[in-house]
Amino acid sequence: MQIADRRLIAMVAGVSILASCTSGASTAPSTGAGASDAPDSTGSTAAAPSPSDGGTAEGSPFTAELKDGSTFTLAPRIADKLSSGEKVNYVFSYQSASIPLFSAQYKAGYDETIVEAQSTLPMNGQAIAPVSESGIDVPAQIAQIEALLNTDQVDCLSIEPPDSNAFTAITNTAMQMGVPVFTVGVTSNGNEFTNFTQIPEKEGEQAAENVLQWMADTDQDLKVFAVSGGDPTAFWAQGRMKYFKETIMEAIPDATFVNDETNPLATTFDAAKTLDAYKAFIAGNPTVQFIVSVDIGAEHAFRAIKEAGKEGEIFTIGWNVSLGQLDAIDAGTQVAALDQKWSEQAGFGALACAELLKNGEVLPNTQELFPVTKENSEQARKDLQAILDAQ
Repeated sequence: MQIADRRLIAMVAGVSILASCTSGASTAPSTGAGASDAPDSTGSTAAAPSPSDGGTAEGSPFTAELKDGSTFTLAPRIADKLSSGEKVNYVFSYQSASIPLFSAQYKAGYDETIVEAQSTLPMNGQAIAPVSESGIDVPAQIAQIEALLNTDQVDCLSIEPPDSNAFTAITNTAMQMGVPVFTVGVTSNGNEFTNFTQIPEKEGEQAAENVLQWMADTDQDLKVFAVSGGDPTAFWAQGRMKYFKETIMEAIPDATFVNDETNPLATTFDAAKTLDAYKAFIAGNPTVQFIVSVDIGAEHAFRAIKEAGKEGEIFTIGWNVSLGQLDAIDAGTQVAALDQKWSEQAGFGALACAELLKNGEVLPNTQELFPVTKENSEQARKDLQAILDAQ
């Protein structure tokens, strides 16, 4: 991409570049805020100014206008580190170190990219997460971040929050302190530079399009659908269910949904309880032909379908990748596992911090679901097994 093109992207995104990030050179990189105030915002990049571009005086931190109209100014202590070539402290905070599948894949993503980021910018890396039997401990996660922020141990921060609102305050506080923040994994209401994640309405549409294509490819004429999830009231679950239904109904006007986002099947995230929920649902809805699981529960829907003797009559689709879901795909009952690339989300922050502080670029939200199907399940199984073996 040419420098002129970069400037155009920044202007179109509504970004105001006010000053530049310093180094010991006469020309310093600048940055722009690519934070999203709409779910599908993709961030932006900004070109490094030359003297004729009006670069600011050597030694001053960069500033950038944020989505809410406020101004971000890099903390002078961080600017000093960049000027002297001292390592910056990058911290990645994610919601739990004890959630099956999720936690291992998130840690693997951090480990994968920290070395690459360090080749761009000298940095110390630290991944932090609470350990909780429930899998999520918001106060503990916030306390971990605050302890490091309050002692100036964070120079750039990436947060994977459990929901859109719980970390808005800490995100905005860090930005006000002059610490760049990126969020990943969940759409956010904070003032961060980039929110790198899947967009629920797009996910629902993509899931439905995968199902419709599979129906056409396999000559399936399905008309009765249902939706389910472990936390079906969550905004991401609601979006996935709502837009799945809308896309299916647009393509199959005489389709029916035995439930939708207003009254979905709640399965929990406990394996035994989820299996029991699907068994009871199938028994109580004998006409259902397709069950959507908007999270990791599809493997248990598959087990319930098998136990009911309805393989070939009821099908499913789910999110993320597990060995059980891969088994369901290979058996022909699950259409796809929609991989939202947990490792990619976890790895984004280090790369984004390095690009921002070294080159003045705000990496955009480029995440897209990756459908794992029969055609690529063998490779997905190898990739997942490698992560599991490394635990």
